[in-house]
Amino acid sequence: MLGWAEAIPGPMVPLPVAVRSKRRDTADTWTLELEPSGPDGFPFAPGQFTMLSATGSGEVPISISGDPGRPAVLLHTVRAVGFATEAICDARAGQTLGVRGPFGTPWPVEDATGADVVIAAGGIGLAPLRPAVLHLLGNRERYGRLVLLYGGRTPDQLLFTGELGGWAERGLEVHVTVDSAGPEWLGHVGVVTRLIRRANLDGSRSVALLCGPEVMMRFTAAALMAGGLAGDRIHASMERNMQCGIGHCGHCQLGPTLVCRDGPVYRWSELAPWLAIREL
Repeated sequence: MLGWAEAIPGPMVPLPVAVRSKRRDTADTWTLELEPSGPDGFPFAPGQFTMLSATGSGEVPISISGDPGRPAVLLHTVRAVGFATEAICDARAGQTLGVRGPFGTPWPVEDATGADVVIAAGGIGLAPLRPAVLHLLGNRERYGRLVLLYGGRTPDQLLFTGELGGWAERGLEVHVTVDSAGPEWLGHVGVVTRLIRRANLDGSRSVALLCGPEVMMRFTAAALMAGGLAGDRIHASMERNMQCGIGHCGHCQLGPTLVCRDGPVYRWSELAPWLAIREL
């Protein structure tokens, strides 16, 4: 029988992770490179999230934005929008944060083998999709076309701009748009859905992964289905008020599901009836 000091920590006990480095992505968004303390690193699947915390500031659900093929490095891209996220973004190299997880259902990248994969992201929604992008590019021979449709409010709010060119060189078709921009912006202006026609997608052989504001995902899913993509081949990552991460507290209920346990990735055919209910 294990003594108290030898007991295995449960899922509600944060593990210590050291901040190795951090990078400022936008005016209010940072990517933190964390070093897990265990010998196996922090294995995760694309699309999963953790409950991340800074001492004395509470914890928040944050999608993992790193490479699933490199579990020794744990990346989180965090927007400073409240007390807890500001404390996390303020963490310095060498400081210790707490992490629980990984939690949630992943992007169905294995099920998409042989298909064209369309990745549609809005704003910081590219962060939860970055692990899927890296997995797809790392296994390029297993998939058809790989297409990224990425939109932001303004050019200075786009994430990972230094990586988009490298992804394109490795076989990802990159289409970027912004809602508004000054004369220095030479790219597309408009909402993400306008990129769908430009990408010339074949809905009959495609799988789509969506992450961004709900309104963006609604219109993107509708446009993709109008182009022949079935709702059960569209997958979206949802956000709700997740507090425990393991389906116990009930705060993240969405219809008959709990987002932390049954999501955050859902088939659109499952989501559509629930999102049609006002204020659900």
